[in-house]
Amino acid sequence: MTDALKRLSDEGVAIWLDDLSRKRITSGNLAELIDQQHVVGVTTNPSIFQKAISSGDGYEQQLADLAARKVTVDEAIRMITTADVRDAADILRPVYDSTEGQDGRVSIEVDPRLAHETTATIAEAKQLAWLVDRPNTLIKIPATKAGLPAITEVIGKGISVNVTLIFSLERYREVMDAYLAGLEKAKAAGLDLSKIHSVASFFVSRVDSEIDKRLDGIGTDEAKALKGKAALANARLAYEAYEEVFGTERWAALDKAQANKQRPLWASTGVKDPAYKDTLYVVDLVAPGTVNTMPEATMEATADHGEVTGDTIRGTYGQARAELDAVAKLGISYDDVVQLLEDEGVEKFEASWNDLLKSTEAELERLAPTEA
Repeated sequence: MTDALKRLSDEGVAIWLDDLSRKRITSGNLAELIDQQHVVGVTTNPSIFQKAISSGDGYEQQLADLAARKVTVDEAIRMITTADVRDAADILRPVYDSTEGQDGRVSIEVDPRLAHETTATIAEAKQLAWLVDRPNTLIKIPATKAGLPAITEVIGKGISVNVTLIFSLERYREVMDAYLAGLEKAKAAGLDLSKIHSVASFFVSRVDSEIDKRLDGIGTDEAKALKGKAALANARLAYEAYEEVFGTERWAALDKAQANKQRPLWASTGVKDPAYKDTLYVVDLVAPGTVNTMPEATMEATADHGEVTGDTIRGTYGQARAELDAVAKLGISYDDVVQLLEDEGVEKFEASWNDLLKSTEAELERLAPTEA
C-alpha cells in the first residue's frame, strides 16, 4: 500500500467517502476510514440509501418500531436516513471541529421528487436540517433550474448546502452565483458567514460515458482518440471557473465578512469503463481547495496504486478547451450531452427513491404487529 491518500490530502484535496450504511457506522468501519484512510467527509444519495436499507442489515429493529407506530413510508424513510446521517455526523465531529467546519461533513439529499419545485425544496431542506440537527450536515440540493433559487434561499437562512448533479460549465457558474447571492442575503440578515459552508458537486465519469458512446458511434480514428478526455477536460475547466469567480470583487467583499469559498467537489469518480485506470478521476483531478468523494473501491485503488504527482489541473485549461472543441467539431453537442445527463441524474435518483419507498413499505407491512 502506498500512502497516496495522504499525498492527495497534502495537495489540498479533501477525501470524502461516497457511501453510508448503518453497518458501516456500527461496525466501526467509518471511524477506521477516518483514522487510517484520511477520510474527512461522507456523501449520500438516494441510490446509496436504497442499497443500504434494502440490504436490511441493522435496520430491522427501527423498522419494527416504525411499523408499530403505523408511520407512513415517507416518514419511515426520513427517520431511518436522518438517524444514519446524525450518527455519521457525530463520528466525524472531531474532524469538523479541527478544520473549523470545512470538513467533517455528512451530506443528505432533499427528496429527489422535488427537483423541479423550488418552494418544496426550500421547505424540505429546512426540515432536513432540523431533523438531523447537527452543525456538520450539508443539505444536498440538485442544480436544476428550480434548484438554483432554492440554493440562494437556503444559504441565506444559514443552512450549509452541497449542490449536486452539476454537469455543465454554464450551470456551474449559475450555482456559484446562487451561492454568492445566498451569502449576500445571509450577510444582510446579520448571520455569521463563517458558519456557512458549501460544496458544488461536479459530476465526472458520466460525462465520459455519454460522450464516449457517441464517439464510438462515429467510429473514426479521430473520434476514438478523444475517448476518455471529455470528463477531465470539463472538470478542469470547472476549476478554472471556480478560480475566476472566487477572484472577483464581489467575492472579496464577502471574504472580508469571513465567508467561505464554495469548494468544487468531484463526484461520480468511479470509472465506468474498465479500459481506463481505476484512479483516473482522482489522480488527474488534483488541485488545492477541492473535494473528491469516492466509492470505497476507488479509494482502495488509490491507496494501493494511485500515483499522486501534484497539481494536475492548473495549467491544463488550454488543452482542456481544445479537447472539448475537438469533440464538438465531430458533431457532438456539449449542451445536448449535459442536459441529458442532468435529466437522467434526476430520473435515476427518483427511481432509486421510489424503489426505496417500495422496499421499505414491504418491510413495514411484514413487521407490523398483529393485533391480539
